[in-house]
Amino acid sequence: MAILHPSKPSEPSDAGVPQGAPPAPADPTPVDASPSGPPAAAAPALRFAPVPARMEPPEGPTVSFDPDRIARLLEEESHRLDESTPGSAATFARAKRTLAGGVPSSYQARKPWPIYLTRGDGQYVWDVDGRRYLDVHNAFGSMVQGHAHPLITEAVSRRMALGTHFAAPTEDAIVVAEELERRFGLPQWRFLNSGSEATMDAIRLARAITGRDTVLKIFGSYHGHHDYVMVSIGLSEEHMGDREDYPSVAYGAGIPPSVTAMTVAVPFNDGDALERRIVRLEAEGRAPACLIMEAALMNCGVILPEPGYLDRVREITRRHGIVWIVDEVKTGLTIAPGGACEYFAIQPDLICLAKALGGGLPSAAIGATHEMMEPVLTGRVCMVGTYNGNPLVMAAARANLLEVMTPAAYDHLEHINRRLLDETQGVIDAYRIAAYPVGIRSKGVVAFSDSKLVDYETFKRAQDEQLMALAWLWNMNRGIFATPGREEEWTLSIRMTDDDVDHYVSVFAELIDALTR
Repeated sequence: MAILHPSKPSEPSDAGVPQGAPPAPADPTPVDASPSGPPAAAAPALRFAPVPARMEPPEGPTVSFDPDRIARLLEEESHRLDESTPGSAATFARAKRTLAGGVPSSYQARKPWPIYLTRGDGQYVWDVDGRRYLDVHNAFGSMVQGHAHPLITEAVSRRMALGTHFAAPTEDAIVVAEELERRFGLPQWRFLNSGSEATMDAIRLARAITGRDTVLKIFGSYHGHHDYVMVSIGLSEEHMGDREDYPSVAYGAGIPPSVTAMTVAVPFNDGDALERRIVRLEAEGRAPACLIMEAALMNCGVILPEPGYLDRVREITRRHGIVWIVDEVKTGLTIAPGGACEYFAIQPDLICLAKALGGGLPSAAIGATHEMMEPVLTGRVCMVGTYNGNPLVMAAARANLLEVMTPAAYDHLEHINRRLLDETQGVIDAYRIAAYPVGIRSKGVVAFSDSKLVDYETFKRAQDEQLMALAWLWNMNRGIFATPGREEEWTLSIRMTDDDVDHYVSVFAELIDALTR
C-alpha cells in the first residue's frame, strides 16, 4: 500500500528546493477537512527519532491492528471526506450524465464520487471545494517535476505561438532523442503518446525480430491496456495457481482467449523459475519472443529486485534469444536520470518510457539498439501515429530533460525520500508494527507486512484492503492527495520541501497512533 503523508505547513519552506524551481505558493491555505470546521486547538504533532530504513520487515514480536478499530475508523473517515466534498458530489452528478462513470478513465473512479480537481501548482493541487492537498499521487507518477513548472510552461507557451501540430518532425524531437541516448545509452528512439502504445509497439517489434509469438511477463505486473499485456493482473490468491505454470487470465472482457493464451506470466525475483518456464515453452514449440518487465515492480507498492536477479534475467534472455524489454514507464526519469537502467546498471534490448517524460503532456518513447530498430527502418514493422512527436510534447520534454530534471533535482529527491523512509521507519519502530518502508529516489511505500514482499504472490498475501482504504481516506482528510489502493506507490516531486516531509511523517504517526490505541 502506498501511504505517504506529506506536509501541510502554514508557510511552506523552500529549503532544499532545486535551483530554478520557484517557491510554492503559500495561499490559499489548506481547508480543514472536518465537517464541523477547524478544531479549537491543534493537537501537537507526534515526533519520533528517524531510524535508517532497513527496507525489511521488523524482527521479533509486533503489534497487531484490531479489525474492528480499522472498520470504525474507516467509517468515520469516509463520512468525513464525503461531508467535506459537496462540490465533487455535485460535479459527479453532472458528469455521469455524459461522461461514462463520471470520469475519463476507470482508474479515476471512486465511490461514492471521485474528487474533482481544478488546478495544481508545485507540489499542491486544489479540488472543486477549494481544498488544498499536498500531491503525492502526482498523476500515477507522471508529475515528478511538480505542477505547472514555469520552465515547462514557458516552453509550451512559446511553442503554442508557433503552431501546435504538424504531423511532421521538429528540431525539439531530435534534441530529446539525443538527450535520451545520453541518459539511457540506447542509440535509437521513437516517440509515441502513452505507455500503452510504447509497450504495444515494443512487443510487436520483438515479435518481428524473433519470428515468435509468445510474450513473457511478470505475474501481477501492469504494462498498459492493450490485449498483449492485459493478462494475469489483479488475481486474488485463490486464483493464482501454480507459480511454475501460472494461468493466463484476461484482465477484463473483450480480449480473445487466443490472444490471452499467447502471454505467459512468471514470478518476479526468481531466475530459476523463469528459465524453467522458458525451457518448457520451447519444448512445446512456443519459444518466447520477449520478456517485458519492470526492473522494480511499481504496481505492487515498490518491490525491489533481489541482488543478482536482473543480471540473471539478462543472461537467460540473451542465451535463449529472447528480446528483453524493460518497462520504464514509472521508473524512467523518476529514480535516476537514466531510470532503472542507470540505477540498476542493466542493458536491455528495448525500453519503454512515458509518464514523466512529457512534464504533464501525453508522451512516450521507445529506446532500442540499432539491431532492434532495424525492422522499423526497413519498413517491416510499422511504427506510426499522427501525434507521435507532437511539437508541444517535444517542447515540454526538451525543457523537462535539459532544464528541470537536473542533477540537483535528483539530489533533492534523494534527500526528501531518504527522510521519508527513515522517519517512517522511526514511527514503525516506536509502535512495533508489522510494516516497513521501501523506496528509491522519488518512489516509495510503507508496506504493511510481517514478511518481505518479493513478488506479486507475497504482496497479495499481505494485502489488507480495509487498512489500505483507511490509509487513503486518512491522508485525504488531512490535506494529502494520495493514489488510491495498496497497488500504488508514492511519487514525490522536486517541489516538495522539508516541511512537507514533517507533515507527511506526522500524519503517518497519527494514523498508526489511532490504530494502536
